[in-house]
Amino acid sequence: MEVLTTAKLNKIKQDTILKNFWKNNDRFADLFNTFLFNGKEILKPDDLTEVDTDVSSMLKFNGHAETVQKILDVVKKTAYGIDFMILGLENQSHIHYAMPLRHMIGDAFSYQKEYNEIVAKNKKERNFASTDEFLSKFRKTDRLHGMVTLCIYYGEKEWDGPLSLVDMLDIPDKLKFIFSDYKFNLIQMRSCKDLHFHNSDINTVFDLSSSIYNRDYEKINSLYKNQPISPELALVVGAITESQELIDHALENEKKGAINMCTALEELKKEGVQEGLQEGEVKGIIQTCKLFNPDQEAALKLIMDKFSLSQETALDYIKKYW
Repeated sequence: MEVLTTAKLNKIKQDTILKNFWKNNDRFADLFNTFLFNGKEILKPDDLTEVDTDVSSMLKFNGHAETVQKILDVVKKTAYGIDFMILGLENQSHIHYAMPLRHMIGDAFSYQKEYNEIVAKNKKERNFASTDEFLSKFRKTDRLHGMVTLCIYYGEKEWDGPLSLVDMLDIPDKLKFIFSDYKFNLIQMRSCKDLHFHNSDINTVFDLSSSIYNRDYEKINSLYKNQPISPELALVVGAITESQELIDHALENEKKGAINMCTALEELKKEGVQEGLQEGEVKGIIQTCKLFNPDQEAALKLIMDKFSLSQETALDYIKKYW
């Protein structure tokens, strides 16, 4: 099923739904506390404030300058004693095989942004204690504030991309120790059973989304039969699983304030049947093309046009059935 279809029919972008969900301080704090601090309440919701998500910067090297855009989904600042640190969140629906590099650049741009602010302040005040401070425009006592970025991957497939910068480098194992690595903080929604969230909204969204991916309608029925959920959470689950029927159901029942998952379950089953029928048709076309015209690119274009699939989804079908 396509994210584009969801966006076109309801004029709602998946990333906007997820950004709004995580802007809530209680959810944001619980996500970071659970993943980084084993559930201890180190980050306090009341101490979180939103900051600019745009960390774009200009790169200069040997006379060449280039602007690079980088915008995180949600960024918050938290007081930590008398100081503060910056927390960034990135939502990811598909596997990105350069994600460690993307995170390293994003974090570096955040540090660069603060560095530029400090330099501008120092230039204005001209309060330098030495020639070295004057030349660098950064005083010996100046410090940057820590930046931590988490990535939540919502995809149905298991993440098979690199988990660190070194994983992206083409170097012999025996030489890896000499290269600086960069940690990539990844949360996989489908395989985070070891993470025990205190926030019930996060638990509901993750549990329902995983159950829908697994087509475990019996579990949904048994756990949520007498437990209505809010249209907001249903909308988030629909966005994560790209379930058009669930999104429509959430929007239609928005004024009621609660959704009975048993009713939505029937729609999900119907949607699953339609998905299965479409996949069967796609499989037949691919196998026919393989038999009579073994040209993968032609088969790819054919199923993309016939079923309005994205190139990524069509490629997944080609890999599966060719």
